[in-house]
Amino acid sequence: MVMPRIPNDETNSAAAGAAAEEGRRPTLVAAPAAASPELSDRPRRRNFGARYKLQVLDEIDRAAGTPGAIGAILRREGIYSSSITEWRRLRAAGAFEGLSPVKRGPKPMAPNPLSAEHAQLKRDHKRLQQRLERAEAVIEIQKKSRVDRLPDRGRREAVMDALATLGTGSGIIAAACDALGVSRATFHRRQVAVAYPPAARRRRPAPARTILGPERQHIIDLLREPHFADLAPAEIYATLLDQGIYHCSIRTMYRILHEHQEVRERRRQLRHPVYQKPELLAEGPNQVWSWDITKLMGPSKWTYFYLYVIIYIFSRRVVGWHIADTESAALFKPLFEDCVAKHNVSPGQLTLHADRGPSMKAKATALMLADLGVTKSHSRPYTSNDNPFSKSHFKTLKYQPQFPKRFGCAQDAKTFCRHFFDWYNRDHHHLGIGLMTPDQVHYGQADAVHAARQTILNKAFRLNPERFVNRPPRPPQKPTAVWINPPAKERKTIA
Repeated sequence: MVMPRIPNDETNSAAAGAAAEEGRRPTLVAAPAAASPELSDRPRRRNFGARYKLQVLDEIDRAAGTPGAIGAILRREGIYSSSITEWRRLRAAGAFEGLSPVKRGPKPMAPNPLSAEHAQLKRDHKRLQQRLERAEAVIEIQKKSRVDRLPDRGRREAVMDALATLGTGSGIIAAACDALGVSRATFHRRQVAVAYPPAARRRRPAPARTILGPERQHIIDLLREPHFADLAPAEIYATLLDQGIYHCSIRTMYRILHEHQEVRERRRQLRHPVYQKPELLAEGPNQVWSWDITKLMGPSKWTYFYLYVIIYIFSRRVVGWHIADTESAALFKPLFEDCVAKHNVSPGQLTLHADRGPSMKAKATALMLADLGVTKSHSRPYTSNDNPFSKSHFKTLKYQPQFPKRFGCAQDAKTFCRHFFDWYNRDHHHLGIGLMTPDQVHYGQADAVHAARQTILNKAFRLNPERFVNRPPRPPQKPTAVWINPPAKERKTIA
Protein backbone atom coordinates (compact mmCIF):
# COMPACT_ATOMS: atom_id res chain seq x y z
CA MET A 1 0.00 0.00 0.00
CA VAL A 2 1.23 3.46 -0.89
CA MET A 3 0.97 6.49 1.34
CA PRO A 4 -1.30 9.24 -0.04
CA ARG A 5 0.38 12.27 -1.58
CA ILE A 6 1.23 15.00 0.92
CA PRO A 7 -0.40 18.39 0.11
CA ASN A 8 1.94 20.91 -1.52
CA ASP A 9 1.36 23.56 1.11
CA GLU A 10 2.70 21.25 3.82
CA THR A 11 5.71 19.87 1.94
CA ASN A 12 8.83 21.88 1.21
CA SER A 13 11.24 21.02 -1.53
CA ALA A 14 14.83 20.20 -0.76
CA ALA A 15 16.06 23.45 -2.27
CA ALA A 16 13.59 25.58 -0.34
CA GLY A 17 14.39 23.77 2.88
CA ALA A 18 18.10 24.20 2.35
CA ALA A 19 17.65 27.95 1.95
CA ALA A 20 15.49 28.20 5.08
CA GLU A 21 17.27 28.48 8.37
CA GLU A 22 14.37 27.19 10.49
CA GLY A 23 15.70 23.67 11.08
CA ARG A 24 18.78 22.43 12.91
CA ARG A 25 21.97 22.08 10.90
CA PRO A 26 22.64 18.47 9.85
CA THR A 27 25.84 16.67 10.77
CA LEU A 28 28.67 16.91 8.23
CA VAL A 29 30.36 13.59 7.38
CA ALA A 30 33.72 13.40 5.61
CA ALA A 31 33.50 12.23 2.00
CA PRO A 32 35.04 8.82 1.26
CA ALA A 33 37.89 8.29 -1.17
CA ALA A 34 37.08 8.35 -4.87
CA ALA A 35 35.95 5.03 -6.32
CA SER A 36 38.44 3.05 -8.34
CA PRO A 37 37.84 3.24 -12.12
CA GLU A 38 38.34 -0.54 -12.26
CA LEU A 39 35.19 -1.20 -10.28
CA SER A 40 32.05 -2.30 -12.11
CA ASP A 41 29.07 0.00 -12.59
CA ARG A 42 26.60 0.40 -9.75
CA PRO A 43 23.13 -1.18 -10.05
CA ARG A 44 20.74 1.06 -11.96
CA ARG A 45 17.08 1.69 -11.37
CA ARG A 46 14.29 1.69 -13.96
CA ASN A 47 14.30 4.73 -16.29
CA PHE A 48 11.48 6.10 -18.45
CA GLY A 49 12.08 7.75 -21.82
CA ALA A 50 10.19 10.75 -23.18
CA ARG A 51 8.33 8.71 -25.81
CA TYR A 52 7.19 6.19 -23.22
CA LYS A 53 5.98 8.94 -20.87
CA LEU A 54 3.94 10.60 -23.60
CA GLN A 55 2.46 7.27 -24.61
CA VAL A 56 1.29 6.57 -21.05
CA LEU A 57 -0.05 10.11 -20.61
CA ASP A 58 -2.08 9.91 -23.84
CA GLU A 59 -3.56 6.58 -22.80
CA ILE A 60 -4.48 7.91 -19.35
CA ASP A 61 -6.08 11.02 -20.88
CA ARG A 62 -8.26 8.83 -23.12
CA ALA A 63 -9.28 6.65 -20.16
CA ALA A 64 -10.16 9.56 -17.87
CA GLY A 65 -13.92 9.00 -18.20
CA THR A 66 -13.87 5.24 -17.57
CA PRO A 67 -14.06 4.15 -13.89
CA GLY A 68 -11.02 2.14 -12.87
CA ALA A 69 -9.24 2.46 -16.22
CA ILE A 70 -6.51 4.75 -14.91
CA GLY A 71 -5.78 2.42 -12.01
CA ALA A 72 -5.50 -0.51 -14.40
CA ILE A 73 -2.98 1.37 -16.53
CA LEU A 74 -0.90 2.31 -13.49
CA ARG A 75 -0.75 -1.28 -12.27
CA ARG A 76 -0.03 -2.67 -15.74
CA GLU A 77 2.86 -0.31 -16.34
CA GLY A 78 4.17 -0.53 -12.77
CA ILE A 79 4.12 3.21 -12.01
CA TYR A 80 2.63 5.42 -9.29
CA SER A 81 0.12 8.23 -9.67
CA SER A 82 2.72 10.67 -8.35
CA SER A 83 4.85 9.92 -11.43
CA ILE A 84 1.88 10.77 -13.72
CA THR A 85 1.48 14.12 -11.95
CA GLU A 86 5.14 14.93 -12.52
CA TRP A 87 5.02 13.87 -16.19
CA ARG A 88 1.97 16.06 -16.81
CA ARG A 89 3.81 19.01 -15.36
CA LEU A 90 6.74 18.39 -17.69
CA ARG A 91 4.44 18.02 -20.69
CA ALA A 92 2.71 21.29 -19.89
CA ALA A 93 6.10 22.95 -19.68
CA GLY A 94 6.94 21.74 -23.21
CA ALA A 95 9.61 19.26 -22.17
CA PHE A 96 8.22 16.41 -24.29
CA GLU A 97 7.32 15.82 -27.94
CA GLY A 98 4.05 14.32 -29.14
CA LEU A 99 3.51 10.63 -29.85
CA SER A 100 0.79 8.82 -31.76
CA PRO A 101 -1.58 6.57 -29.78
CA VAL A 102 -1.08 2.81 -29.48
CA LYS A 103 -3.63 0.37 -30.90
CA ARG A 104 -5.22 -2.02 -28.46
CA GLY A 105 -5.84 -5.67 -29.32
CA PRO A 106 -9.07 -7.68 -28.94
CA LYS A 107 -9.97 -9.02 -25.52
CA PRO A 108 -10.32 -12.78 -24.92
CA MET A 109 -13.76 -14.35 -24.70
CA ALA A 110 -15.17 -15.47 -21.36
CA PRO A 111 -15.01 -19.26 -20.67
CA ASN A 112 -18.12 -21.42 -20.67
CA PRO A 113 -19.43 -21.68 -17.06
CA LEU A 114 -20.76 -25.21 -17.65
CA SER A 115 -17.34 -26.56 -18.56
CA ALA A 116 -15.82 -24.96 -15.47
CA GLU A 117 -18.51 -26.56 -13.28
CA HIS A 118 -17.90 -29.96 -14.87
CA ALA A 119 -14.16 -29.70 -14.28
CA GLN A 120 -14.81 -28.68 -10.66
CA LEU A 121 -17.01 -31.73 -10.09
CA LYS A 122 -14.33 -34.01 -11.53
CA ARG A 123 -11.69 -32.52 -9.23
CA ASP A 124 -13.96 -32.89 -6.20
CA HIS A 125 -14.66 -36.53 -7.06
CA LYS A 126 -10.97 -37.30 -7.46
CA ARG A 127 -10.10 -35.58 -4.20
CA LEU A 128 -12.79 -37.44 -2.25
CA GLN A 129 -11.70 -40.74 -3.77
CA GLN A 130 -8.12 -40.16 -2.66
CA ARG A 131 -9.25 -39.30 0.87
CA LEU A 132 -11.30 -42.48 1.06
CA GLU A 133 -8.35 -44.60 -0.06
CA ARG A 134 -6.08 -42.98 2.51
CA ALA A 135 -8.59 -43.51 5.33
CA GLU A 136 -9.03 -47.17 4.41
CA ALA A 137 -5.25 -47.65 4.31
CA VAL A 138 -4.78 -46.13 7.78
CA ILE A 139 -7.55 -48.29 9.26
CA GLU A 140 -6.04 -51.40 7.71
CA ILE A 141 -2.58 -50.60 9.12
CA GLN A 142 -4.00 -50.06 12.60
CA LYS A 143 -5.65 -53.48 12.42
CA LYS A 144 -2.48 -55.21 11.26
CA SER A 145 0.01 -53.63 13.62
CA ARG A 146 -2.07 -53.27 16.81
CA VAL A 147 0.25 -50.47 17.83
CA ASP A 148 -1.39 -49.83 21.20
CA ARG A 149 -0.34 -53.22 22.60
CA LEU A 150 3.38 -53.05 21.82
CA PRO A 151 6.33 -51.23 23.43
CA ASP A 152 7.91 -48.30 21.63
CA ARG A 153 10.48 -50.25 19.60
CA GLY A 154 8.05 -53.03 18.79
CA ARG A 155 5.43 -50.47 17.83
CA ARG A 156 7.82 -48.83 15.40
CA GLU A 157 8.74 -52.13 13.75
CA ALA A 158 5.10 -53.20 13.48
CA VAL A 159 4.08 -49.88 11.93
CA MET A 160 6.97 -50.00 9.46
CA ASP A 161 6.08 -53.53 8.38
CA ALA A 162 2.44 -52.58 7.92
CA LEU A 163 3.35 -49.48 5.90
CA ALA A 164 5.52 -51.59 3.63
CA THR A 165 2.43 -53.57 2.55
CA LEU A 166 0.74 -50.43 1.14
CA GLY A 167 0.84 -49.54 -2.50
CA THR A 168 2.45 -46.44 -3.94
CA GLY A 169 -0.80 -44.57 -4.59
CA SER A 170 -1.09 -40.81 -4.54
CA GLY A 171 -0.38 -39.61 -1.01
CA ILE A 172 -1.26 -42.91 0.75
CA ILE A 173 2.13 -43.34 2.42
CA ALA A 174 2.24 -39.70 3.54
CA ALA A 175 -1.32 -39.80 4.96
CA ALA A 176 -0.66 -43.05 6.83
CA CYS A 177 2.59 -41.72 8.32
CA ASP A 178 0.90 -38.52 9.49
CA ALA A 179 -2.02 -40.40 11.04
CA LEU A 180 0.23 -42.85 12.92
CA GLY A 181 2.87 -40.32 13.97
CA VAL A 182 5.66 -41.94 11.95
CA SER A 183 8.42 -40.03 10.19
CA ARG A 184 8.04 -40.55 6.46
CA ALA A 185 11.79 -40.08 5.92
CA THR A 186 12.50 -42.86 8.44
CA PHE A 187 10.16 -45.20 6.60
CA HIS A 188 11.81 -44.53 3.23
CA ARG A 189 15.30 -44.93 4.69
CA ARG A 190 14.26 -48.30 6.13
CA GLN A 191 12.90 -49.41 2.76
CA VAL A 192 16.13 -48.42 1.01
CA ALA A 193 18.18 -50.28 3.63
CA VAL A 194 16.10 -53.42 3.09
CA ALA A 195 16.37 -53.24 -0.69
CA TYR A 196 20.07 -52.33 -0.76
CA PRO A 197 21.82 -53.62 2.38
CA PRO A 198 25.18 -51.97 3.01
CA ALA A 199 28.29 -53.94 2.20
CA ALA A 200 30.45 -55.13 5.08
CA ARG A 201 33.25 -52.73 5.81
CA ARG A 202 36.74 -54.12 5.66
CA ARG A 203 39.55 -52.75 7.72
CA ARG A 204 41.87 -50.71 5.57
CA PRO A 205 45.32 -52.26 5.51
CA ALA A 206 48.32 -50.12 6.35
CA PRO A 207 50.24 -49.01 3.24
CA ALA A 208 53.64 -50.55 2.71
CA ARG A 209 55.29 -47.11 2.80
CA THR A 210 53.94 -46.31 6.29
CA ILE A 211 56.56 -45.23 8.83
CA LEU A 212 56.48 -47.74 11.68
CA GLY A 213 58.10 -48.52 15.01
CA PRO A 214 61.27 -46.79 16.16
CA GLU A 215 61.43 -44.41 13.19
CA ARG A 216 58.00 -43.00 14.08
CA GLN A 217 59.04 -42.57 17.71
CA HIS A 218 62.24 -40.84 16.60
CA ILE A 219 60.19 -38.29 14.62
CA ILE A 220 57.92 -37.44 17.55
CA ASP A 221 60.94 -37.10 19.85
CA LEU A 222 62.56 -34.78 17.31
CA LEU A 223 59.45 -32.59 17.15
CA ARG A 224 59.47 -32.34 20.96
CA GLU A 225 63.07 -31.17 21.25
CA PRO A 226 63.48 -27.75 22.93
CA HIS A 227 64.77 -25.93 19.83
CA PHE A 228 61.83 -27.31 17.78
CA ALA A 229 59.08 -27.09 20.43
CA ASP A 230 57.89 -23.60 19.36
CA LEU A 231 58.15 -24.17 15.61
CA ALA A 232 55.52 -25.33 13.17
CA PRO A 233 56.12 -28.58 11.25
CA ALA A 234 56.77 -26.59 8.06
CA GLU A 235 59.59 -24.66 9.79
CA ILE A 236 61.06 -27.87 11.19
CA TYR A 237 60.87 -29.50 7.77
CA ALA A 238 62.74 -26.61 6.12
CA THR A 239 65.36 -26.44 8.90
CA LEU A 240 66.14 -30.14 8.64
CA LEU A 241 66.41 -29.93 4.86
CA ASP A 242 68.92 -27.07 5.19
CA GLN A 243 70.93 -29.34 7.52
CA GLY A 244 70.83 -32.15 4.96
CA ILE A 245 68.33 -34.27 6.93
CA TYR A 246 65.03 -35.72 5.72
CA HIS A 247 62.71 -37.88 7.83
CA CYS A 248 59.18 -37.44 6.40
CA SER A 249 56.84 -34.94 4.73
CA ILE A 250 55.15 -32.02 6.47
CA ARG A 251 51.81 -33.79 6.33
CA THR A 252 53.27 -36.88 8.02
CA MET A 253 54.62 -34.70 10.82
CA TYR A 254 51.13 -33.30 11.38
CA ARG A 255 49.69 -36.82 11.24
CA ILE A 256 52.08 -38.09 13.91
CA LEU A 257 51.45 -35.05 16.14
CA HIS A 258 47.70 -35.55 15.75
CA GLU A 259 47.98 -39.14 16.96
CA HIS A 260 49.44 -37.80 20.21
CA GLN A 261 46.87 -34.94 20.44
CA GLU A 262 49.57 -32.28 20.05
CA VAL A 263 47.99 -30.17 17.29
CA ARG A 264 46.31 -27.07 18.68
CA GLU A 265 46.12 -23.32 17.98
CA ARG A 266 48.80 -21.55 20.05
CA ARG A 267 48.62 -18.00 18.67
CA ARG A 268 46.92 -15.23 20.65
CA GLN A 269 44.05 -14.80 18.23
CA LEU A 270 40.84 -13.04 19.07
CA ARG A 271 38.27 -15.70 19.84
CA HIS A 272 34.73 -14.44 19.43
CA PRO A 273 32.17 -15.78 21.88
CA VAL A 274 29.17 -17.74 20.68
CA TYR A 275 26.27 -15.30 20.89
CA GLN A 276 22.91 -16.75 21.81
CA LYS A 277 20.15 -16.30 19.25
CA PRO A 278 17.40 -14.04 20.67
CA GLU A 279 14.00 -15.75 20.81
CA LEU A 280 11.22 -13.29 21.72
CA LEU A 281 7.47 -13.89 21.69
CA ALA A 282 4.71 -11.24 21.74
CA GLU A 283 1.11 -12.35 22.27
CA GLY A 284 -0.43 -9.20 23.68
CA PRO A 285 0.04 -5.47 24.20
CA ASN A 286 3.33 -3.99 25.41
CA GLN A 287 5.29 -7.23 25.58
CA VAL A 288 8.07 -6.72 22.99
CA TRP A 289 9.17 -3.44 21.43
CA SER A 290 11.86 -3.04 18.79
CA TRP A 291 13.81 0.12 18.02
CA ASP A 292 16.48 1.28 15.61
CA ILE A 293 18.02 4.38 14.03
CA THR A 294 18.25 5.15 10.31
CA LYS A 295 19.81 7.96 8.32
CA LEU A 296 17.89 10.47 6.21
CA MET A 297 19.90 12.32 3.58
CA GLY A 298 20.33 16.04 4.22
CA PRO A 299 20.41 18.98 1.79
CA SER A 300 23.96 18.33 0.56
CA LYS A 301 26.26 15.39 0.09
CA TRP A 302 27.48 13.62 3.25
CA THR A 303 24.91 15.36 5.47
CA TYR A 304 22.32 13.34 7.36
CA PHE A 305 19.48 13.50 9.85
CA TYR A 306 18.88 10.59 12.22
CA LEU A 307 15.43 9.05 12.65
CA TYR A 308 14.73 7.13 15.91
CA VAL A 309 11.75 4.75 15.67
CA ILE A 310 10.20 2.42 18.30
CA ILE A 311 7.83 -0.30 17.04
CA TYR A 312 5.47 -2.61 18.91
CA ILE A 313 6.12 -5.87 17.05
CA PHE A 314 2.75 -7.56 17.74
CA SER A 315 0.67 -4.87 16.03
CA ARG A 316 3.52 -3.24 14.01
CA ARG A 317 2.40 0.09 15.46
CA VAL A 318 4.94 2.90 15.77
CA VAL A 319 4.74 3.96 19.41
CA GLY A 320 7.35 6.72 19.21
CA TRP A 321 9.75 8.48 16.83
CA HIS A 322 12.20 11.35 16.89
CA ILE A 323 14.46 13.18 14.40
CA ALA A 324 17.82 14.59 15.49
CA ASP A 325 21.05 15.74 13.89
CA THR A 326 23.16 13.14 15.69
CA GLU A 327 22.98 9.59 17.04
CA SER A 328 23.16 9.51 20.83
CA ALA A 329 21.80 7.49 23.74
CA ALA A 330 21.04 10.76 25.54
CA LEU A 331 18.49 11.64 22.84
CA PHE A 332 16.85 8.21 23.00
CA LYS A 333 16.29 8.35 26.76
CA PRO A 334 13.54 11.03 26.84
CA LEU A 335 11.84 9.46 23.82
CA PHE A 336 11.63 6.02 25.43
CA GLU A 337 10.60 7.35 28.86
CA ASP A 338 7.77 9.31 27.22
CA CYS A 339 6.57 6.17 25.35
CA VAL A 340 6.63 4.05 28.52
CA ALA A 341 4.60 6.64 30.42
CA LYS A 342 2.15 7.14 27.53
CA HIS A 343 1.37 3.41 27.20
CA ASN A 344 1.31 2.68 30.97
CA VAL A 345 4.03 0.02 30.83
CA SER A 346 4.53 -1.70 34.18
CA PRO A 347 7.99 -2.79 35.45
CA GLY A 348 8.84 -6.31 34.32
CA GLN A 349 6.24 -6.27 31.52
CA LEU A 350 8.23 -5.08 28.50
CA THR A 351 11.22 -6.40 26.55
CA LEU A 352 13.08 -3.90 24.35
CA HIS A 353 14.96 -5.42 21.41
CA ALA A 354 17.62 -3.65 19.34
CA ASP A 355 20.78 -4.34 17.39
CA ARG A 356 24.30 -3.73 18.69
CA GLY A 357 24.76 -0.10 17.68
CA PRO A 358 26.63 2.29 19.98
CA SER A 359 23.45 3.96 21.22
CA MET A 360 21.78 0.58 21.85
CA LYS A 361 24.68 -0.80 23.91
CA ALA A 362 25.50 2.45 25.70
CA LYS A 363 25.73 2.41 29.48
CA ALA A 364 23.16 5.21 29.74
CA THR A 365 20.62 3.08 27.85
CA ALA A 366 21.27 0.02 30.02
CA LEU A 367 20.89 2.02 33.26
CA MET A 368 17.66 3.62 32.02
CA LEU A 369 16.14 0.24 31.14
CA ALA A 370 17.16 -1.17 34.53
CA ASP A 371 15.50 1.76 36.33
CA LEU A 372 12.27 1.28 34.35
CA GLY A 373 12.21 -2.50 34.82
CA VAL A 374 12.53 -3.19 31.09
CA THR A 375 14.36 -6.29 29.86
CA LYS A 376 16.91 -5.55 27.17
CA SER A 377 17.65 -7.81 24.21
CA HIS A 378 20.24 -7.48 21.45
CA SER A 379 20.79 -9.00 18.02
CA ARG A 380 23.79 -11.12 17.24
CA PRO A 381 26.67 -9.24 15.57
CA TYR A 382 26.27 -8.78 11.81
CA THR A 383 22.89 -10.57 11.83
CA SER A 384 20.21 -8.22 10.49
CA ASN A 385 17.57 -10.98 10.62
CA ASP A 386 17.58 -10.70 14.42
CA ASN A 387 15.90 -7.28 14.15
CA PRO A 388 13.54 -7.82 11.19
CA PHE A 389 10.63 -5.56 12.15
CA SER A 390 12.63 -2.34 12.37
CA LYS A 391 14.54 -3.14 9.17
CA SER A 392 11.39 -3.88 7.15
CA HIS A 393 9.70 -0.76 8.54
CA PHE A 394 12.55 1.44 7.32
CA LYS A 395 12.25 -0.13 3.87
CA THR A 396 8.52 0.64 3.82
CA LEU A 397 9.38 4.24 4.71
CA LYS A 398 12.13 4.77 2.15
CA TYR A 399 10.40 2.99 -0.75
CA GLN A 400 7.35 5.24 -0.67
CA PRO A 401 7.02 7.15 -3.98
CA GLN A 402 6.69 10.42 -2.05
CA PHE A 403 9.93 9.83 -0.12
CA PRO A 404 12.28 12.63 -1.23
CA LYS A 405 15.85 12.02 -2.22
CA ARG A 406 17.02 14.69 0.24
CA PHE A 407 15.51 16.76 3.04
CA GLY A 408 16.27 20.46 3.13
CA CYS A 409 16.25 20.74 6.92
CA ALA A 410 15.08 18.91 10.02
CA GLN A 411 11.65 20.55 9.79
CA ASP A 412 11.15 19.09 6.31
CA ALA A 413 11.98 15.61 7.61
CA LYS A 414 9.61 16.00 10.57
CA THR A 415 6.76 17.12 8.30
CA PHE A 416 7.16 14.12 6.03
CA CYS A 417 7.55 11.61 8.90
CA ARG A 418 4.49 13.02 10.70
CA HIS A 419 2.31 12.33 7.64
CA PHE A 420 3.93 8.93 7.04
CA PHE A 421 3.54 7.58 10.59
CA ASP A 422 -0.07 8.77 10.82
CA TRP A 423 -0.83 6.96 7.57
CA TYR A 424 1.16 3.88 8.59
CA ASN A 425 -0.64 3.44 11.92
CA ARG A 426 -4.16 4.27 10.73
CA ASP A 427 -4.44 3.24 7.07
CA HIS A 428 -1.60 0.87 6.07
CA HIS A 429 -2.89 -2.71 5.72
CA HIS A 430 0.05 -4.81 6.82
CA LEU A 431 0.48 -8.27 5.31
CA GLY A 432 2.21 -9.62 8.43
CA ILE A 433 -0.88 -8.98 10.59
CA GLY A 434 -3.56 -10.32 8.28
CA LEU A 435 -3.90 -7.17 6.11
CA MET A 436 -5.11 -5.16 9.08
CA THR A 437 -3.89 -1.74 10.14
CA PRO A 438 -1.59 -1.44 13.16
CA ASP A 439 -4.23 0.58 15.01
CA GLN A 440 -6.88 -2.13 14.49
CA VAL A 441 -4.63 -4.75 16.07
CA HIS A 442 -3.27 -2.45 18.77
CA TYR A 443 -6.70 -1.38 20.03
CA GLY A 444 -8.26 -4.88 19.97
CA GLN A 445 -10.38 -4.57 16.82
CA ALA A 446 -8.85 -7.59 15.04
CA ASP A 447 -11.66 -10.04 15.91
CA ALA A 448 -14.40 -7.71 14.73
CA VAL A 449 -12.59 -6.86 11.49
CA HIS A 450 -11.86 -10.53 10.79
CA ALA A 451 -15.52 -11.51 11.39
CA ALA A 452 -16.79 -8.72 9.13
CA ARG A 453 -14.44 -9.81 6.34
CA GLN A 454 -15.57 -13.42 6.70
CA THR A 455 -19.20 -12.32 6.36
CA ILE A 456 -18.43 -10.52 3.09
CA LEU A 457 -16.54 -13.54 1.72
CA ASN A 458 -19.37 -15.91 2.69
CA LYS A 459 -21.81 -13.73 0.76
CA ALA A 460 -19.51 -13.75 -2.28
CA PHE A 461 -19.24 -17.54 -2.08
CA ARG A 462 -23.01 -17.96 -2.04
CA LEU A 463 -23.39 -15.74 -5.11
CA ASN A 464 -20.59 -17.33 -7.19
CA PRO A 465 -19.46 -20.68 -5.73
CA GLU A 466 -17.86 -21.76 -9.01
CA ARG A 467 -15.13 -19.12 -8.64
CA PHE A 468 -13.67 -20.79 -5.55
CA VAL A 469 -11.99 -24.03 -6.57
CA ASN A 470 -10.61 -25.73 -3.46
CA ARG A 471 -12.61 -24.37 -0.52
CA PRO A 472 -14.79 -21.44 0.58
CA PRO A 473 -12.82 -18.20 0.82
CA ARG A 474 -11.32 -17.11 4.10
CA PRO A 475 -9.75 -13.75 5.01
CA PRO A 476 -6.07 -13.59 5.92
CA GLN A 477 -5.34 -15.10 9.31
CA LYS A 478 -5.49 -12.61 12.16
CA PRO A 479 -2.38 -12.27 14.32
CA THR A 480 -2.17 -14.39 17.45
CA ALA A 481 1.57 -14.51 18.19
CA VAL A 482 4.64 -12.81 16.73
CA TRP A 483 8.16 -14.20 17.09
CA ILE A 484 11.65 -12.90 16.67
CA ASN A 485 13.55 -16.08 15.73
CA PRO A 486 10.92 -18.70 16.57
CA PRO A 487 12.41 -21.94 17.97
CA ALA A 488 12.50 -25.05 15.81
CA LYS A 489 9.32 -27.08 16.11
CA GLU A 490 9.72 -30.34 17.96
CA ARG A 491 8.47 -33.17 15.81
CA LYS A 492 6.55 -35.69 17.83
CA THR A 493 7.24 -38.55 15.49
CA ILE A 494 8.81 -41.97 15.67
CA ALA A 495 12.38 -41.85 14.39
